[in-house]
Amino acid sequence: MREPRRQRGRDRVAALLQAGAAVFAEKGYEATTMTEVAARAGASIGSLYQFFPGKEALADALLAGYGEQVLAGLQAVEAQAAQLAVPALADALIDLLVALKEERAAALALIEARRDVAQPLRLRDALRGGVARILARRAPGLAPDRAMAMAIVVLLQMKAAAALGVEPGLTSRAAALAELRRMTRLYLVEGLGQA
Repeated sequence: MREPRRQRGRDRVAALLQAGAAVFAEKGYEATTMTEVAARAGASIGSLYQFFPGKEALADALLAGYGEQVLAGLQAVEAQAAQLAVPALADALIDLLVALKEERAAALALIEARRDVAQPLRLRDALRGGVARILARRAPGLAPDRAMAMAIVVLLQMKAAAALGVEPGLTSRAAALAELRRMTRLYLVEGLGQA
């Protein structure tokens, strides 16, 4: 991706990324065309290709941006982890992916379609590592291998909460999210309390 130098260019790239995320989320990677992304952004196809030479480059930029957002959120939680009560820590982790529902929809479509690309695996490993660091910060006596095993479980719970947050037609969404939140709190209270 070519980096724009002026604010107008940065605004155009942001609009192109937003349009790309929406089209990828709606249609999936294979069915998305660069022409449709440009039209959704209200930009010319030449403008899109000026910044993203192909669909792969656009997808890579979107996944990188999503990863940066999630990792920044994990860093913010990590900075507070030692002071948070364990139930509040569980809530902060669950809320992280739920809050990124639009960005996550596009990222999931891209990850699913591009399993042969290393970028999603690096993101997954970075997320697991970030959660493991948070757990170790909250419970300094936690063994590193236990922290990583717990991080894998907590990340799955975070993903489940995000999936519940966008499941169409789910009438008991709030109750189900409350139960998942309760489960995560209990899991972390038990696991971190033994560290």
